[in-house]
Amino acid sequence: MPQPLKRQFATRHALTEYLIEQFPESAANGPDISPIPGGREAANAALAKINPAQYERDRNFLNGSVSQRAPYLRHGVLSLAEARRQALKAGRNAEKFISELAWRDYWQRLYQQLGNGIWLDREETKTGLRPADYRSDLPTDLTAAATTLACMDSFVAHLKSTGYLHNHARMWFAAYVVHFRRVQWQAGAHWFLKHLLDGDPASNNLSWQWVASTFSNKPYIFNRENSIAAAAHTPSNAPSTRRMKTCPRASSKSRQLNDPHCLGQRRLPQPQQPSPDQVPRRPRDLCFRPQVDRNRRSQANPVSLRMLP
Repeated sequence: MPQPLKRQFATRHALTEYLIEQFPESAANGPDISPIPGGREAANAALAKINPAQYERDRNFLNGSVSQRAPYLRHGVLSLAEARRQALKAGRNAEKFISELAWRDYWQRLYQQLGNGIWLDREETKTGLRPADYRSDLPTDLTAAATTLACMDSFVAHLKSTGYLHNHARMWFAAYVVHFRRVQWQAGAHWFLKHLLDGDPASNNLSWQWVASTFSNKPYIFNRENSIAAAAHTPSNAPSTRRMKTCPRASSKSRQLNDPHCLGQRRLPQPQQPSPDQVPRRPRDLCFRPQVDRNRRSQANPVSLRMLP
């Protein structure tokens, strides 16, 4: 009979060494241990710091007031109801924070209906490209943080070392992978699930599909100006945003969308006609009921590529 795992350790280092010993296959993926602590005590501390008003003001900045409570929600240490109650206690302006909880609940309910179908395109792409135009695996320079793009390389390094990326960083990385490197979204989604502490198939996969345009009415594309705006209030030594302003700008009309170093605004090929909507009807929910208009879905912020709330 397997022996129960130890639960008490004198130091975090002792815990790390024990986990490496018990799970050598996981440790082989890399030496980094996330600084985000686990357990109910840490979750309660994070819960007490909820500040909905500040979250609404600066959540879009890379060093903004994102709550980083998603790992505790993902692994069942906290419930959505607990986070909602705390947000309501914290004061006014809780609507945006609670709406993000609602999106998380919505993805989970879709997952309940779709099952492994979340790994399949929900709709045809709206890029004008064929499925055969996308490769099925991630390029090695991307996973090794060796693309020569400071922003993308720092995102990869930060994700591997901490298990976390800001929502915008997740969306930009996904857009770069799918639209600039022309990689199937499934490859990127699988890689995110391997490294994200808060990664769950529902929000992760469906948000990758939102970026890819297989679960929205247009592809999500970003440019250098987007990254500069979101990094405007970020310290220059922040690990996930260092040298953000060196992300290149598309400077020539000759640079095409498939150029991995072209991050300017580019016009995609004429989109194909979308297939009929096959997304299941939104389930009723007494606590969380996001009002999602099918025709406006592309304007809504995807929740799954984020560590929110």
